[in-house]
Amino acid sequence: MPANTVRTRFAPSPTGALHVGNLRAALLNWLYTRKMGGSIVLRFDDTDLARSTREYADAIADDLAWAGLDFDEVTRQSDRLATYDAAAETLKARGLLYPCYETPAELDRRRKRQLARGKPPVYDRAALELSADERTALEAEGRTPHWRFKLSHDTVSWNDLVRGPQSIETASLSDPVLIREDGTYTYMLPSAVDDSELGITNVLRGEDHVTNTGVQIELWEAIGTKLPVFGHFPLMVAAGGAKLSKREGGASVEEVRAMGLEPEALTSYLALLGTSDDVRPMSLEALVENFEFSKFGRAPGHYAVDDIARLNADWLHEAAFDQVADRLAARGIDMSPELWAAIRGNLETLADAALWKTITEGEISPVIEDPAFAQAAAALLPPEPWDETTWKTWTDAVKAETGAKGKGLFMPLRLALTGLDHGPELKALLPLIGRDKARSRLAGDMG
Repeated sequence: MPANTVRTRFAPSPTGALHVGNLRAALLNWLYTRKMGGSIVLRFDDTDLARSTREYADAIADDLAWAGLDFDEVTRQSDRLATYDAAAETLKARGLLYPCYETPAELDRRRKRQLARGKPPVYDRAALELSADERTALEAEGRTPHWRFKLSHDTVSWNDLVRGPQSIETASLSDPVLIREDGTYTYMLPSAVDDSELGITNVLRGEDHVTNTGVQIELWEAIGTKLPVFGHFPLMVAAGGAKLSKREGGASVEEVRAMGLEPEALTSYLALLGTSDDVRPMSLEALVENFEFSKFGRAPGHYAVDDIARLNADWLHEAAFDQVADRLAARGIDMSPELWAAIRGNLETLADAALWKTITEGEISPVIEDPAFAQAAAALLPPEPWDETTWKTWTDAVKAETGAKGKGLFMPLRLALTGLDHGPELKALLPLIGRDKARSRLAGDMG
């Protein structure tokens, strides 16, 4: 397959906030597509009209843009319902889509009986035995049918891009419901129709869809479309191995953003988790170059938002000023490249930069443990201009004058100049604080 023919899609349902697992699916599709030089479609699967909202769709699009993912086309299934209706009528005419009248309670009782007898809880196709008169009678009772796709009960096989050769016995599966009682579509039929009409060549998704793929291959074949290449990557799970749910901290992109974490930290984590590579901060461009499905193991990745926080700090510690200047400005932090270079190694989140902006340029509460020592140090401040050699020049003079050394020398000066007992190297901060503020703070003045 020529590289430029690759076409993939990410198809979220806009019924809630974007889950980090869904972002990972979008990201892996995007990385693969960009590496192959192909195109990627953002398709909103919004046929569930009762739960899908434009607000959720807009929020998902915003989260994807924040993560740096761009798309070559955007479509919405709610705009294409007539197309799905036509495909459904074709399947009905061929006897591949048949009406069923069981209620959810009846189906549940039937499944329980099957399990009690040691049988798999597979739909028994009882609806196919109904006569026309029996269907008419059921509808006269007020029952509205749901519609199932009739599987072939053959073996479906494919060569998975991630998992290698796969096969599914569709006789072991229930005929899937394609149309609900209320007339709305489950995702299967619209997805197959869209993948065909949009020219999707590769369907890449989590391994929880492996069984579905056997069903969907038969559906693709039934509507007469060329089969895409499938790839099913390992899922992410919670730290204890359970399904990653909304109860986990940082399980939605919205939560990760609210924690003040940068997109590079999240995308690096999601792209590298479960691979043979070290999980480290990388740009999207580097992730594209590095991407290979062969690097993924079969074990699920254990998601931990604390690990993303550590990656976030690592990224900030190396970030150049031009990478963060606009983000700082968006937070109302007007910062010079020199101050950024001085403080970045001490940041956990970008918002922390505001503190050091205040410490160097604003008013603080200096901590003076020994006023006599502070007064002596103030008297020895060298004249400006100052640079990174000034700190050593000054502290050498203070040491010679007072006899203080080590922590007894440096900590009182740090407390007086910054009000804190930790922070960036003072050789970098001192020139940014300036002589006037340094003298004022050593005197115990606010500022």
